[in-house]
Amino acid sequence: MDKTIGIFGGGQLGRMMAQAALPLNIQCVFYEANTDCPSAALGPIFSSKDNCLKSFIQSADVFSLEFENTPLNEVDTLLADEKNIHPPRTALAIAQNRLSEKNLFKRLDIPVAPFLAVDNLEDIHSAVDKLGLPIVLKTAMGGYDGKGQFVLRSEDQILQAWDELGDAKHLIAESFVEFSREVSIIAVRGQDGDVKTWPLAENHHHQGILSHSIVPAPNSDDLQPIAQEYITRLLNHLDYVGVLTLELFVTPQGLYANEMAPRVHNSGHWSIEGAICSQFENHIRAVAGLPLGSTAFISPTVMINIIGKHPNIADVLSLEGVHLHLYNKSERAGRKLGHITLMPKDPTQLTTLCQKLAKILPEPLALTEDMTI
Repeated sequence: MDKTIGIFGGGQLGRMMAQAALPLNIQCVFYEANTDCPSAALGPIFSSKDNCLKSFIQSADVFSLEFENTPLNEVDTLLADEKNIHPPRTALAIAQNRLSEKNLFKRLDIPVAPFLAVDNLEDIHSAVDKLGLPIVLKTAMGGYDGKGQFVLRSEDQILQAWDELGDAKHLIAESFVEFSREVSIIAVRGQDGDVKTWPLAENHHHQGILSHSIVPAPNSDDLQPIAQEYITRLLNHLDYVGVLTLELFVTPQGLYANEMAPRVHNSGHWSIEGAICSQFENHIRAVAGLPLGSTAFISPTVMINIIGKHPNIADVLSLEGVHLHLYNKSERAGRKLGHITLMPKDPTQLTTLCQKLAKILPEPLALTEDMTI
C-alpha cells in the first residue's frame, strides 16, 4: 500500500509509528516545531514555527497524532480541507479536559473517584467539605508526567495549592484514591469496528514519570476482562479509530479509571518485541484502513524507561534478553531518552535481569522486589 500518514508531533511516539509504517510501504510526515526532533530521520518535518500547516495537510492522505494536546484549531483546519484524522476530534477534545473526561466515564458506567469542578478559591473549600481530605487538585487542561497536580492533605495547604494551580483558572478536585497499584489497558479499533486489546500492564512511577511496566500485569486475570469492557465502551461510543489507552487504579472496590490517552502510550512500548503485533503497527494499520493484527503477547516482558542520562550502550547490550531503543534526544533531567525491553528466555529470570540493569543505568531505577510474572 502506497499511502502517506501525517502525524501531529515528531517525538519518540511519532518516530516509532513511522518505524512500524515503513515495512507496510507507508510513509509518514510530521508537523513539529523542532526540525531536529526524534522523528526527523523517518520523514519530512513541516515546521509549525513557519506556518506550514497547509503544506503539511496537502502532503498526506490521512492524519494521526502522537500527543493529546494537539491544538484543536489545527485539527479543525484539517477537517475543513476534508481530510480525515484518527483518532476523532471528539476523543481529542474530551481527553484535553479532565472534567469532560470524568463525565464521559460516568456516563459510560466506568467507575471513577468522586470529583468536583473548581473555578475559584471558595470552590476548593467546598470540595474539601464535600469530598473530605486528602484530595487531588489538577488543572482541567494540560499537565502530564505529574505536572499540574497538587495533593491537598490539610486545610492549611489550600492557599498554597491555589497559588500553584490557580492561574489555570479551571481545576478539578478528586477524592484521593487508596490504590494498591496502577495498571493500563491499551486497545485498538479498526475502521470496520474490530476491537483488539493487549494484556494489562502494571505501571511503576518515579517522581511522577513512568519508570517501568510489567506485562502481563501480575495477578490480573480477573481484572483483564473488566478493563477490556471499559475500554471497548469508550472505543465504540467515540466511534474511535486507532490506539486508545486507559489508565486505571486497582482499589479494594475494583478498578477506577484515572485518565485516557487517545494515542499510543509509553506503557505499550513493550509490544514492539513482546506482542505479535505492536501498538505502533496496529495504530498504523487502523489509520490506513488495514486489518488489525494479533495483540497476543509472546512472553512476559518488562519495559524500562531511560530517563535523564544515557547508559553505556555496550553495557546494556551485553545482557541477554535485552532490546534497546534510543530516541535521538539530548540528555536533560526528567527527559525520556529511550526504553529497554527485557525478554529473557526464562521469564523467572526477569527479577535478576532487572537488578543487573539497575546497576548499569545512570539514573536510579525504582524496582519492585520481585518481578516474577
